[in-house]
Amino acid sequence: MKGLPDVFYWLILNKILFAPLSAFLTAQILKGLLASLKSKKWQWQRFLEAGSMPSSHSAMVTALATVAGLSYGWSSSLFTITAIFAIIVMYDAMGVRRAAGNQAKILNQILEEMGRQDGKQNVKALKELIGHTPAEVAVGALIGIVMAAVVF
Repeated sequence: MKGLPDVFYWLILNKILFAPLSAFLTAQILKGLLASLKSKKWQWQRFLEAGSMPSSHSAMVTALATVAGLSYGWSSSLFTITAIFAIIVMYDAMGVRRAAGNQAKILNQILEEMGRQDGKQNVKALKELIGHTPAEVAVGALIGIVMAAVVF
């Protein structure tokens, strides 16, 4: 084994891996900072959770597609595959995952209103922030493009 410094050196040299990972990390850090600024107290869990502004999934897959296009050409098979993958992920974030989050919110309200007669809940609340608005996806995509350009 060559050691941890060699792994980091390899990671930085592998632009197709480093660009999406750095875009994801940048979006997650921004997500935590924005949530903390909004609430005026540290929201440590937001640094690790899905949903909200910006979309780290969108940042990651857009960075992947962008760096593939920059590396292999915009008409390459690799760019085509990664671009289609990015579109599917972003569409899913705005559609299915957002709808699931809305349903979780409604179910949590129903559970809270019904409750149990003894006042105890027997069901843990569902996560509500799992999807994204179009604006959250767009900002995430912009972060991905910028990070791919910086890394490339």
